[in-house]
Parts: sequence; structure tokens; C-alpha cells
Amino acid sequence: MLSVIKLISDEQCRMVCKDVSAETMYDVLHDIDYRKKWDSNVIETFDIGKLTVNADVGYYSWKCPKPLKNRDVITLRSWLHLGNDYIIMNYSVKHPKFPPKKDMVRAVSIQTGYLIQSTGPSSCTLTYLAQAMKRIARACVKYSAWKQKHNPDFKPWIFPEQSRLSSMALSELSLQHADSLENIDESTLSESKEDRTEHSDED
Repeated sequence: MLSVIKLISDEQCRMVCKDVSAETMYDVLHDIDYRKKWDSNVIETFDIGKLTVNADVGYYSWKCPKPLKNRDVITLRSWLHLGNDYIIMNYSVKHPKFPPKKDMVRAVSIQTGYLIQSTGPSSCTLTYLAQAMKRIARACVKYSAWKQKHNPDFKPWIFPEQSRLSSMALSELSLQHADSLENIDESTLSESKEDRTEHSDED
């Protein structure tokens, strides 16, 4: 697979995929069941409820290198299909039924997202406001074969009538601000060599 990752700024990077269609990239980023297959850092991820046909609320927790505590986040996610391009955006919210956990640090996503632009029938570019680009590229190549064995026709991000989520009111949520969370100082902690190896993108 030919993929080129280019740092645009401190907050953005772009990946050029020569053999992954925009449609496949979009599916991979949405499919939480497949996320558990390719994302080795994920601890738990699930959808909480839907707001509209193209907006939902979900939970995601992930492993951090020791001795840091693991993180989790609740985000409001929305998506839009514009011709040959796709946009997915999310930001942190608070949900009364999912408060911060004692063994996790509640992370805050100010605003993150993906822009997927088609460059041909089997190629695309992905612009992201964070990291994990290598793993996403690898996951896209294997997605079609995996999806054929795991509910191949189930794609509620494309066919909203398939959604099994219960509807929820926007009034149940509130914005999650960093200054409302516990201040945990991990700046003096150091990562061991074994921890760096365990979380390498090259495995």
C-alpha cells in the first residue's frame, strides 16, 4: 500500500492513500466493531444514542503508555457526505449516565475531525486533526474482507434507517470543558522502554 503522511501544521496532518477509496475510508472511520479489530489501544467503545440521522453520541476509552492513566471520552459526532467527499467532526460532551471513572482520566476533545477527499475510484486523501494515521491506512486495506464476515450490509452511517440506537434529546447533554475536570499532573512520570515498544506503530 502506498500511503504518504504529511504534517500540515502542529494540529493537522494529511495522508495520501493510493489504493483506498474514499468510501472505504469513510466506512472504516465509522465502524466501531471494526475499530476493535485494528486499533490496539482501544479498551472499550460503544454508541450511546442518536440525535439526528447524521449525529450521535458515543463513548471511547484507550490505553496509554505506563505509568500514565488510561483515558476515556464522550463525544458528539456528526457527519456529512458532500459529493465525492466526506466530513466527520466531533467534540466532547457530558452525559449524566456516563460520569468520569475512577480508574480513567476523562479526556476533552475540543474539536477534532476528518476530511476525506476522493482522488479517484480507488484513492483518496485523509486530513485529520490528530494522530493514528498509519493504523487507519493499514485498517482500510483489510476492511472489505473483514466486513464481508461481519454484518456486510449494516452501515447506519450511510443508511440511517438501520440505526438501532434510541433517540435522545440534545438537552440531556452539556459541553465538556477541560477546566471542569480534575487536574491530574503527569508531567513528572516517565515511560519505560518496554512501554514504548508495546505501543509502537510498527507492530
